[in-house]
Amino acid sequence: MILAHLPSGYLSGRDRRRAAVMIGSVAPDRDMPWFWLVDQGQPHHHRFWPHIPAIWALIALAALPLTHWLAHSWLPAVAGFLAAILMHLVLDTWNGGIMWLLPWSNHLHELFTVPATRSHWVLSFMLHPSFLAEVAIIMAALWLIWRDLSGWKIPA
Repeated sequence: MILAHLPSGYLSGRDRRRAAVMIGSVAPDRDMPWFWLVDQGQPHHHRFWPHIPAIWALIALAALPLTHWLAHSWLPAVAGFLAAILMHLVLDTWNGGIMWLLPWSNHLHELFTVPATRSHWVLSFMLHPSFLAEVAIIMAALWLIWRDLSGWKIPA
C-alpha cells in the first residue's frame, strides 16, 4: 500500500483512540527518510526494523503489561496504536511484502506481486488491479470523514 495507511487508521480509530490509531497506522513508515536519504532506495524499506512483526510483538509484550500496570487509562490508546501497526503490516502484505517469519526466514511475503510495467514504480502500482483495494480504503475514509463532519446519520 502506498496511500491507504492513514485512511485505514481513520477508519479504525474511534473517539479518544483515533489519534493513537492514526499515528500507529503510519508508524512503520518512519523508516522512509532513512530509506530515501541515506540508502538511496536500497534495500527495500520493508526489511528495516519498523516493518518487522517480531520486533513489534516484543514491543507489545512489554508495552501492554507496563501500560496496564503504570497507566491503566492509557491502555486503550496503546492497544489501538499497536493494533494499527499490525494493520499497517497486513496492508503492506497486500503487495509490498513483509517478513512475517523472521527470524526463521527473511522472505518478504506478499499476496500480489506488482511487476515493473511502467517507467516509474509508482505508476506500476497505481495501474495494477490490486490498487483498487487502496482506492476503496481511501474512499471509505473520505465518506466517514464527510459523515463525521456533516453530522449525517443513517436513519433507523
